[in-house]
Amino acid sequence: MSSVRLCSRTACKAPAVFTLTYVYRDSTAVLGPLAAYVEPHCYDLCADHADRLTAPMGWELLRLPADEASEQPSTDDLEALADAVREAARPTGPVVEPVGQGIEVGRRGHLRVLRSDQPRQ
Repeated sequence: MSSVRLCSRTACKAPAVFTLTYVYRDSTAVLGPLAAYVEPHCYDLCADHADRLTAPMGWELLRLPADEASEQPSTDDLEALADAVREAARPTGPVVEPVGQGIEVGRRGHLRVLRSDQPRQ
C-alpha cells in the first residue's frame, strides 16, 4: 500500500499537496498545506485542482501562501487557522436577537421566510 496521498477529486491520480477544509459556521473554505494526517471531513487536492478551486457563492476562500505549502507542517496548521477564523468572526459586542413573533412572508419547499413582528407596547 502506497503512503502517498492522492487527490480527492474523482478519477484524479495526482499526488495531493494541499488540504481543503470548511468552517461551515463562518461560511469559509480554507486551503492550506497538506495536513499531517487524513481527516474525514477534509479534502486532499493536487496542485492543479487547488489552483482552480473556487468557494461556494457567499463563502470566503482563504488560501495559505504557496511557499508555506512546500514545508512539512509540524502541527495541523489548518486546524489552527480554522480556530483563528472562528475567533475573528466572533461578535465583540452584545448580539441583538430579533424580537416579537415571526410572520411567514414566503415559502420555498420546506423553507420559510419570516419577518419579525414588533411586540405591542
